[in-house]
Amino acid sequence: MQQITNTILMIRPVAFCTNEQTTVNNHYQKVLSNLTPEAIQFRALQEFDTFVDVLREVGVKVVVVEDTRDFDTPDSIFPNNWLSFHENGDIALYPMFAENRRLERREDILDTLEELGFRIENIVDYTSAEDEKLFLEGTGSLVLDRNNRKAYCALSPRADEDLFIEFCEDFEYTPVPFISYQTIHNKRLPIYHTNVMMCIGESFAIICLESIDDKKERKNVVKHLKENGKQVISITEAQINAFAGNLLQVLGNNKEQYIVMSKSAYESLTNQQISQIKKHGKIIYSSLDTIEACGGGSARCMMAEVFLPKNV
Repeated sequence: MQQITNTILMIRPVAFCTNEQTTVNNHYQKVLSNLTPEAIQFRALQEFDTFVDVLREVGVKVVVVEDTRDFDTPDSIFPNNWLSFHENGDIALYPMFAENRRLERREDILDTLEELGFRIENIVDYTSAEDEKLFLEGTGSLVLDRNNRKAYCALSPRADEDLFIEFCEDFEYTPVPFISYQTIHNKRLPIYHTNVMMCIGESFAIICLESIDDKKERKNVVKHLKENGKQVISITEAQINAFAGNLLQVLGNNKEQYIVMSKSAYESLTNQQISQIKKHGKIIYSSLDTIEACGGGSARCMMAEVFLPKNV
């Protein structure tokens, strides 16, 4: 099993803006009232294109698909929430909390991958759970240790425990559920996506342990990470706010390992944390300030990893 890949799917936005349907439980989103919608889209597009260039410069294969103007899809730039790709040729489609995010699911994107020689064997579709108001938002909700077949999930309004268990049974992962919190107006509220507060690479895990308030849950998460030989690199809640947990390890030229993050994430890290992370790969980063502010997501959210087998 591969934990990391060198092929990434990214969706180039056409009308990026703050999605009002997601602000109710994504507390990382901000309204940039000083910018027009056109200015926000312009800046987001610049950030997106520069980010793609940064990835391609080190040899990451980026499949860029243009968003469509057919629907209102302000969050289309975050495709990892509605689908995931697996080495056996399976694809999972996920139920989304926001109604306008459900419009991001596009069959033609799968067609594009097949045209590029990737093989899709089977589609596991969880989207009917939306009818029951149950959600599990892809590798936003699921942080997968693919090598060790473990799935970590911070339960929240966007990550239902029963659906999480169902995914683990279908894809043969051991479930590691917990609740991760952030402080909003002096209240402890669940963090909306697991991949905001933790990232798992081949030999490391970056995680905000202080956000897991239940000591038993925290201890259990650390136990699972350490028994699989992960170096646990701890970050703070303040660093989560700079998206220091929203990272992804990828393969570049000559199978060189890179850890991808935003500029704000990088600048929030201490020298000690940077040297710990560098033991596991070269750090690359790009400014995603507009995307982070309006979208409440960062570098990892923008990348859907492609693990599908290729036709020979």
